[in-house]
Amino acid sequence: MGEAFIPVGALGEGFAPDADLLEPVKDLSGTRFALDLDGPRALSIDDGVASWGEHEDVPVRVTSIRDGLYLVDGVAGEVSTTFVLDTDAGLVTLVEGRLPGPEERAESAYTRVQRGEEPTGVTARIRHGAIDGSTAARHAPTRELVGLRNRYTYSPNEVYEHIYLSPGRYTWHCLRGVEQGLADTDACHHIAVRDKLTLFVWREKIVPTLGVILIDLEALHTDGKIFGNDGFDTSSLVNFPVGAGAEIVNRTDCSAFEE
Repeated sequence: MGEAFIPVGALGEGFAPDADLLEPVKDLSGTRFALDLDGPRALSIDDGVASWGEHEDVPVRVTSIRDGLYLVDGVAGEVSTTFVLDTDAGLVTLVEGRLPGPEERAESAYTRVQRGEEPTGVTARIRHGAIDGSTAARHAPTRELVGLRNRYTYSPNEVYEHIYLSPGRYTWHCLRGVEQGLADTDACHHIAVRDKLTLFVWREKIVPTLGVILIDLEALHTDGKIFGNDGFDTSSLVNFPVGAGAEIVNRTDCSAFEE
């Protein structure tokens, strides 16, 4: 069929028309949060920008997939930065992602695993904490998605399926869209945020890509973003929002194989 992998910038262009996105919200404008993420830090949010640590007025997209739950996403320098804020429970998860440099991305996955490293050079640092001194149980890894095969319709033109194989691996397959016919199995992370609501982070190895999305199995909708390079190089970054209607296609019972 002649399928070829494409850069993340071209993927973003394919996703853009008629995308099923949540509208940004202004609920948090003028708000300052005291976060405990392995130490205290402040997060201030205004209209379309946020400040934390040494980063001031970083452009961000703020969305809310459920009442009292917010995704605050932007890029600080070369670091993808996503805060998941549950203002009702007083909880926060921070995902900081980096793309590999030119030399690292030129290496094959085989070369990397020979050294005992992961096949992908994309990294994600995930930390869980509290807001304003909350003592609620923090967000934590989950197996809720494991065994599911889901179909995601991002737009009339872009449809994918995900098969959640384990807490650390999933398979994606483009059924319709600019990557039609392409598929791969990549590294991932599953974090329980609320009942039937999972923060899903993935890291691709062929074209360096970081994805961060909230999957709501109650509303059957997702909200998040994809981060990568505009072309097949490291000269420019692209960080675009994604959202999709979700459908559970089938479920494999993996409980008999769990340790």
